[in-house]
Amino acid sequence: MKQLAIFTLLSIAFSLQANAQSKKKKDKQAIKEMCGCYEIKFKYAETFSPDIAYEKAYDYRASALEWAELVEDKNDKVSIQHLLIVNDTMVVKHWRQDWEFENKRVFNYESKNTWSMTDLSKDQVKGQWTQKVYQVDDSPRYSGSATWIHADGKHYWENKIDAPLPRREYSKRDDYNIMVRGNNVQLTNYGWLHEQDNDKVIREIGKEDELLVQEKGYNIYKKVADDECKIARDWWKENTRLWKKVRQEWDTIFAENSKVELKNKVDDKRLYQYLFALDNDATNDEIRTILNKFLN
Repeated sequence: MKQLAIFTLLSIAFSLQANAQSKKKKDKQAIKEMCGCYEIKFKYAETFSPDIAYEKAYDYRASALEWAELVEDKNDKVSIQHLLIVNDTMVVKHWRQDWEFENKRVFNYESKNTWSMTDLSKDQVKGQWTQKVYQVDDSPRYSGSATWIHADGKHYWENKIDAPLPRREYSKRDDYNIMVRGNNVQLTNYGWLHEQDNDKVIREIGKEDELLVQEKGYNIYKKVADDECKIARDWWKENTRLWKKVRQEWDTIFAENSKVELKNKVDDKRLYQYLFALDNDATNDEIRTILNKFLN
């Protein structure tokens, strides 16, 4: 009887491990489905404000063609670089998303271009994936951990996290300073969808957060033939060495610091302007010198 009980427990353990590995494989496949060439539509509308006198901003609409390149595919990490195609003739390095399995270190946005590194427990991240989102210069934007769900034919991941103002607003508005992003990433029959339920928040030290207005957003990624993004694929092949070195230097900064605070400009230029001007032969030391100028 004792041997039977031990055999039963071992069978259960092996079954659970197999199921966990199968689930992780599904998760990775869902993440990698976001790679490829996409026609994107961006749609945002402010919905509710607790202040009846608040005048809602105009709805935001935009469209783009974008290539999502699989940069890294490891057992516990998938990295995807997005490249924007402008007027069919120019490529702009866009945002990047890294997905890390059972990752225990995230960066949290505080305010004023400041991110703090936070360590999570093993139990907090069990079975979860962290999505880390980076800006065009590979500086941090936001990160959060959650579980991929595969049920009823749906595949999605959702999380709520503090973030800086979106690029469409950060140079135009100063009436709020934190966007609490409600992110829902889901696969669809046409590609994938980034659905958002966002809170635009005023945060001051020593005070409770004040909600200015809520916002609904849809980034709709419709998959098209890879050939339509050939210019971006070629651009990445030519420039991948430089940006690998930039990522390496950022990784070192994240490892060395419990908090990262960045200046908006140095000598009236933004960080991406310095990095975009480099060529592939730029050294890690040159890149780190630039990054150090922006670190407070």
